[in-house]
Amino acid sequence: MVIRSSRAAGEIPDIVGTLNSLIVLNLSHNNLNGQIPHALGSLWEIESLDLSWNQLIGEIPQSLAEITNLEVLNMSQNHLVPQGKQFNTFQGNSFGGNLGLCGLPLPERCKHPISPPPEADADEKSGCTMKIVMMGYGCGTLLGFVIAYVMLS
Repeated sequence: MVIRSSRAAGEIPDIVGTLNSLIVLNLSHNNLNGQIPHALGSLWEIESLDLSWNQLIGEIPQSLAEITNLEVLNMSQNHLVPQGKQFNTFQGNSFGGNLGLCGLPLPERCKHPISPPPEADADEKSGCTMKIVMMGYGCGTLLGFVIAYVMLS
């Protein structure tokens, strides 16, 4: 089953996710808005999904990345933002024109990558490690003196 729509407006209805035999869904160049429904992730037979040139917002549902038959994906020219793992099997032009998207497979790096823990935590850990090392040296030195005393006596 193939669906091509033009002049559609509003949000993508969740009921589209129940069309199990859908192979191609082309909703490009419409006036669709709102978020991409997670229900589209249940279209296990879909091979081509084109939602480009709309006004879609929010995150791309991770459920779409789990569709193994999906060969063509076009989410370009919307207002989407990144969500963790991107769709690494698709080229960057599948997501172009979404100013909020960054990271692989797009050439633009994310400006706010996950930052390492604050340095205060690192200092506390190294301070704790140093205390343990110093206690080990102290105990070893004390034990060495006791053994030396016993041997010399």
